[in-house]
Amino acid sequence: MLGLSELVEVLKAAGETTRLRLLVLLSRADLTVSDLTDILGQSQPRISRHLKLLLEAQLIERYQEGAWAYFRLGQDGKAAALASTILQSVAVDDATLSHDQTRLKAVKEARARRAGDYFAQNAAEWDEIRSLHVPEAKVEAALTTLIGEQPIDSMLDLGTGTGRILQLFSGLYRKAVGIDASRDMLAVARTNLDKLGSGKASVRHGDIFNLPLDGQDFDLITIHQVLHFLNEPQAAIAEAARVLRPGGRLVIIDFAPHALEYLQEKHAHMRLGFSHEVISGWLKKAGLETEKIVDLEPGDGRTDALTVTIWLARDPRLLIA
Repeated sequence: MLGLSELVEVLKAAGETTRLRLLVLLSRADLTVSDLTDILGQSQPRISRHLKLLLEAQLIERYQEGAWAYFRLGQDGKAAALASTILQSVAVDDATLSHDQTRLKAVKEARARRAGDYFAQNAAEWDEIRSLHVPEAKVEAALTTLIGEQPIDSMLDLGTGTGRILQLFSGLYRKAVGIDASRDMLAVARTNLDKLGSGKASVRHGDIFNLPLDGQDFDLITIHQVLHFLNEPQAAIAEAARVLRPGGRLVIIDFAPHALEYLQEKHAHMRLGFSHEVISGWLKKAGLETEKIVDLEPGDGRTDALTVTIWLARDPRLLIA
């Protein structure tokens, strides 16, 4: 619970028309100052001042993505909980808010067009890789079975790409973050997450070897089809282990060893798959215990096909409340 003076300050921050409109918008999507200026039709300095007050009251969060700063509704803390309560009391059919939502829809549609252009340019390459292994639906089914149905407090998806893994588990987590080095891919992921409309997941630019995150924050971390692009995949596993909570799980999805050397030249693969022993050894060195390994073989006898392997590991430390 908030103390009297804290509560008054938070209510002051939220209790102004423009700032309340900003809270409603940021509960629906991660937005920049430019986005919010377009939606509300107010000057950039005015929007920035309102955002500063909301940040100081811890009602919203800010994160950097290159030259752009994104804002979103706060996810943790007493002030964020109060913001959620306030938003539940707002009439969804209010004329001003309805107009804001129409403008927000236009912003999302513009994002979707830009993301769609990038996706179309690269779709043929991605389709070629997918044709070499079992259907994605089978991989996702195995993954959901392995992770189970227990609620997840916080999830991290490294190399999030299109944000598909965040979409897949949106019904399980309370909050989630996707990290990717490609701003073009982040645009695709952000567009896909906009379709969920829950505001529980966000994506941001980051280095998988030096995550812009505090340690021991996540119950579940996934690394889906990323390690074979890296020079030092073991370093990425160690960095993932650093931000895993005691008792948390790390799931790696990648290719088993193969001989398709053309993938290195044509698709920038640095590694031709990974054996059970290699990944398990890296997990152990990072302080994690391998709990289960699942191989998904093509099953059609093709010599040019790839086996997808899933490793499930856990931090053996006990989380003591």
